[in-house]
Amino acid sequence: MFRVKKLQIRYHEKMLVDISFDIKDAFALVGQSGSGKSLTLKALLGMLPHELDVVLETEASFPLQRGKTVSIVPQNPFTALSPLTKIVDQFMKDTNAAIKYMQYVELDKNLLFRYPSELSGGQLQRVIIAMALSSEPELLLLDEPTTALDSRTKESILTLIDKLRQKIGYKILFVTHDIDATTSLCSEIAILKEGKIIEEGPVEEVLKHPRTEYAKTLIASNFKYRRKRS
Repeated sequence: MFRVKKLQIRYHEKMLVDISFDIKDAFALVGQSGSGKSLTLKALLGMLPHELDVVLETEASFPLQRGKTVSIVPQNPFTALSPLTKIVDQFMKDTNAAIKYMQYVELDKNLLFRYPSELSGGQLQRVIIAMALSSEPELLLLDEPTTALDSRTKESILTLIDKLRQKIGYKILFVTHDIDATTSLCSEIAILKEGKIIEEGPVEEVLKHPRTEYAKTLIASNFKYRRKRS
């Protein structure tokens, strides 16, 4: 288990985030823009600006080391890669290792020798996952990784991440506003509002029986938007 015993982020006297949670396997942190999701991710990566006061207490069998024990899959693969550099040269591994992780994400090794513009959005997201996994992390952070994908590609990416989790054994923190996506990947969910967790529990239980009006509205609006798109 990876436990965030305490995460507090302040700007001067204002508390921006004050939460704690446990990640048993795959945990979703859901909330609207400005709820504190991105701050939480940046805190775990050690990437918050110095003007913020941060208290982070964790309990795990590994230290938090960005690019080693902790990796991130960002929201937009198009901005995460250099458009002028071939894929193979953007791996922090040699070619043989890059081929290995491309196989993990079910991509042909020949794609390594192409430029990002020559790949589809789904292929690029798989490349980013391969790069994130190449450091063999204990904790994989997912920052809205399916936002720019169509529904079919989104489902295939989430299925792949879950399959690899079971194979490799990393834990997942999935930060998203897309509640529907959490049902494909996560066993536990927390609803974040203004830097505080207001509901937490098994995904199915929280989605079917939300207790707070905020959670009810958030869940209802998410699935209403999903029906409009389908």
